[in-house]
Amino acid sequence: MSGLHWPPDLMWWITAVELPALAGLFVLIWRARRELESAIGETAEDLADFKLDVAKNYASQAALKETEQRLTDHLVRIEQKLDDFGRLRRGR
Repeated sequence: MSGLHWPPDLMWWITAVELPALAGLFVLIWRARRELESAIGETAEDLADFKLDVAKNYASQAALKETEQRLTDHLVRIEQKLDDFGRLRRGR
């Protein structure tokens, strides 16, 4: 055992401990990055699908304004009829 001494020399430390540890960290980081990129891609696809759904199924501002105007006009006609009916009742 004349060639072995403690603590081990620097090259042994680098070869036996640091290189495998660094390789393990590299693999962990590489996998995490790949999973993150995959998740980002899925999120982008989900967002695009949601935007398409909104464009297909939700009313546009112009349609909402038209509907609001129609409802308002109808309510004004009802109000006028009620006012006319009230005047007729008071006139009796």
